[in-house]
Amino acid sequence: MDQSVLDRLKEELNHDGDGYTRIFVANFLNFLPHRHERLRLALTTGDLQGAVDAALSLKTSAQMVGAERLAALAMDLEAELRSEATRSDVTAVLPRLAVTFLKPAIKCSRQTIDSLSPYGSEDFKR
Repeated sequence: MDQSVLDRLKEELNHDGDGYTRIFVANFLNFLPHRHERLRLALTTGDLQGAVDAALSLKTSAQMVGAERLAALAMDLEAELRSEATRSDVTAVLPRLAVTFLKPAIKCSRQTIDSLSPYGSEDFKR
């Protein structure tokens, strides 16, 4: 986790103390399983455009809360999707990318949830 991103977010959203920041982080945490499911579904069904969109969504949202490792995994997947998948049969490439990327991304997301959980609660009053 990049604490400076959370600090900047807290400063930018400081309209009512830490309330907006907690809501923002809580929304990220609550929506994370949905982002993984969208990515899994797109990869396993051979939906290249859906996979790119899901990877971008995961990358961008992770960057916004400072989840740098998760963002990097999504960025790596996006690069693979844009290079390899466009040159090959997507029905073969996307399931292979699912095997390669989903398990590490879910593991990293669990660690991200553990790291961010205090920020989505009353404990964020630092």
